[in-house]
Amino acid sequence: MAKRWNEMACALHPDNKGMVWDLVLYVPTVGFLLLWGLKLWYGGEDQVYIGYGLMFLGFFFLMVGGNRVLRRMLLMPSSPLAIDVNQERIKLKLKSGEDAVLVKDVRFFSDYAGKSFALTGIDGPGAKRQFVFHRQQFDAQDVELLLKALEGYK
Repeated sequence: MAKRWNEMACALHPDNKGMVWDLVLYVPTVGFLLLWGLKLWYGGEDQVYIGYGLMFLGFFFLMVGGNRVLRRMLLMPSSPLAIDVNQERIKLKLKSGEDAVLVKDVRFFSDYAGKSFALTGIDGPGAKRQFVFHRQQFDAQDVELLLKALEGYK
């Protein structure tokens, strides 16, 4: 039996191009914040607190950027490896081997540029889950069909 227009299943693959852009963005930012924070930290008494702030921001952006790069490369245990869209639910196969099934309050969000989209919803046990996907993580022919299938959740 053929699948309906609002049903789709596809696998994700690492987004190498997006990872390079994220590294180009985060490496200089983190480097600048950490180096400038160290300079102010050891520079003088009246600038120590600014150094603390810059060091905090540097490590914060290091964690955020690292998480973003690892998710794009599908290396995190919570990274989705496959998505299956159905009328009743959205099933995501995670790298950890777990299946996340969004069954309630499922929402689909896309950005204006069309380079990424997000899914939120409540899974079977009642936990709120969020996932961000990038177009480069899918095959070109699968992206349009997947976005069309997800339009019902907007």
